[in-house]
Amino acid sequence: MYEAIASQKFHSLLAPFGVNPVMSLEIFTDIARAYSSADRHYHNLTHILQVLQIIDQMRPHAQNPAALEFAAWFHDIIYDSKAKDNEEKSAAYATNILKTLKIPSSNIDKVAKIILTTKTHQATEKDIDTYIFLDADLSILGESSAEYNIYNQAIRKEYSWLSEAEYRWGRIQVLKKFIERERIYLTAEIFEAREIKARQNIQTEIESLLAGNIKKM
Repeated sequence: MYEAIASQKFHSLLAPFGVNPVMSLEIFTDIARAYSSADRHYHNLTHILQVLQIIDQMRPHAQNPAALEFAAWFHDIIYDSKAKDNEEKSAAYATNILKTLKIPSSNIDKVAKIILTTKTHQATEKDIDTYIFLDADLSILGESSAEYNIYNQAIRKEYSWLSEAEYRWGRIQVLKKFIERERIYLTAEIFEAREIKARQNIQTEIESLLAGNIKKM
């Protein structure tokens, strides 16, 4: 079901750029394969669709909606939980594919720039499209407690190669960086809708990790 919805969205994105439907299908097939690999418990098509949903909600505020959507499709195309250069590789992958599809260079440059900001999830300059994308990528943090629990358990599975102690320590460091920020969400709309819940979810997970209650997957 998710793949059919994703396919329709991807082809709709490419249509205005005059991309050959056969090439569009080939590219989507490669994307779907990457996001459907066995080690993708969170960074999969479901995540991509959620990011796209938030981008769509924020479309009236976006300057370059197409660049935002392209960034959504490619920002996690390369994902190895043991690697430190996923964002750089994903940006390079996106650049190569979009050049092949003859997408305007201004869009390609913005897509790569947005993807690279997901390394720290902090905007290096004031740019509404970057703000929207980073908020969309982190939107899961402000979901219901039940959805958040599904998310954090999926992340644990993606780091199953780490011991419980190693995972707890590393995850706490990541979560603390978010909760210590002045604000998690950069856009006014998503801040108002999700900031409080995101902080509650993160604090609850930190307390659980400190207590050693993370479940073995």
